[in-house]
Amino acid sequence: MTPQEKQQSAELLVQRYAPVADGIALLFSDYVEVIIHDLATQSVAYIANNISKRKIGDPSALDDVNFDQTENVIGPYEKLNWDGQKICSTSVVLRNDENTPIGMLCINMNTTPIESARAVLDLLLPAKNLIPQPEKLFNDDWQEKINSFIHDWLASHHLSLSVISRKDKRQLVEALYEQGAFNGKNSADYIANVLSMGRATVFNYLREIKNKS
Repeated sequence: MTPQEKQQSAELLVQRYAPVADGIALLFSDYVEVIIHDLATQSVAYIANNISKRKIGDPSALDDVNFDQTENVIGPYEKLNWDGQKICSTSVVLRNDENTPIGMLCINMNTTPIESARAVLDLLLPAKNLIPQPEKLFNDDWQEKINSFIHDWLASHHLSLSVISRKDKRQLVEALYEQGAFNGKNSADYIANVLSMGRATVFNYLREIKNKS
């Protein structure tokens, strides 16, 4: 596919499905995010009600997806958001007029507020149909891996993102570096965003870590 064809594909996705994403996000207010992934460029094409701190153009981590011709909906499955809260997701295959998959519409719901009131809101939870996160969908989802590592590290140090010092952030960046978290494309920007740090500060820390080793 030529660059021009890829651009036309992304424009078609946004034109057709952005209103759908906006409508779903509007209905569920601050609890649901809808992301449109462009399969041609393997990147995020549109975000409605951003709760994941992803950006337009970020890699989708969908490289290894092999769709069955009859497959249209994947999920629901569970993920971990950057702030440690649970996300229940469902992904819908988007197709062109020739029935070829051209995109994914991923609906991400923050279920933490619902779980806290589960006794009265149990009917709203899709827990009965929950399946493990499909490996074929996010086989290389480095953002999910970073989220899990950060919150495991914070828990082991009795810390939280709302109460973490500059020194602790420096140690966390070093721990992430040792785990290879910065190997992913745009991972430094993502980590800086999650930790509420400047991009330059993260790169300064990385330079110091590399020089030390």
